[in-house]
Parts: sequence; C-alpha cells; structure tokens
Amino acid sequence: MVELGRPGSIIVIVSTAGHQGQAGNIGYCTSKSGLLNFTRAAAMDLAKHRIRVNSLTPTATDREEAGERAVAWGRPRPERREGAMLDFQKMVPAGRLPSPRHYGRAAVFLASDDAEMITGFDLRVDGGAIAKYWPWVPNA
Repeated sequence: MVELGRPGSIIVIVSTAGHQGQAGNIGYCTSKSGLLNFTRAAAMDLAKHRIRVNSLTPTATDREEAGERAVAWGRPRPERREGAMLDFQKMVPAGRLPSPRHYGRAAVFLASDDAEMITGFDLRVDGGAIAKYWPWVPNA
C-alpha cells in the first residue's frame, strides 16, 4: 500500500489470551500480546501514508453457527468434545459467546470509511470477558 500510495486498513487478529495470562500457554499469550504493541507501533508508522492499523480481539467462540454453516455447505457438523473446554459462556458478563458473524461485522467496521479516524485501536469482541474482574462470577 505504501509503495502504491494507496490508503487503507490493516486488521491484526489478537486474542483475549493476549490481554490476560494463561497457564500452559506462554508462547501463544506472548505472541498475541506482542501483536497489541505491533498494532500501535505500525499505526504510528503508517498514519502518514493514510493507512490505519487496528486489532480485533476475539475470545472463545460459539461453535453452533460454524456447525450450521458447515452443514449448509455440505460438510459434516464438527464433533463436540465434551469436557474439552471450560463453559466459557457462563463466565462472560454477556452470558453468551460471540459467533463468527460478530467478528466479521467488527472487521467490516474497522475496514470501512466509518472508522476513518480510528487507528492503533484494539476492538474487543468478547462479551465482556476482559472487562470482568477475575473473582466475579456472573449470576452468582
């Protein structure tokens, strides 16, 4: 984009693990947290070229929508592995997990002219997961 003199938007995908430590996941957490500062530094470097750089932070994702889409596309529904993950849905303030469409809509916004003055920003689509104080248990 710089070489061609084209303005634009770059979206970096992070993870809630980049905002919070996670036992047994040092490499992933470290790389994702590094992307947060990469986003801010790149935003400063590229602003003069009218290139915006933002990050999008997803969290644990509701798999139902993806399963429905797989079936609609003629693929088998992915198997659920019971006990493989914590029940994240009960742990987020929103009481439900984001679906792929929520992430898609957020990315479209960040890439759009509606976000023309947003750069160096992290848009969290996480149902409040990062905002939650660790001992707070929803509906308890």
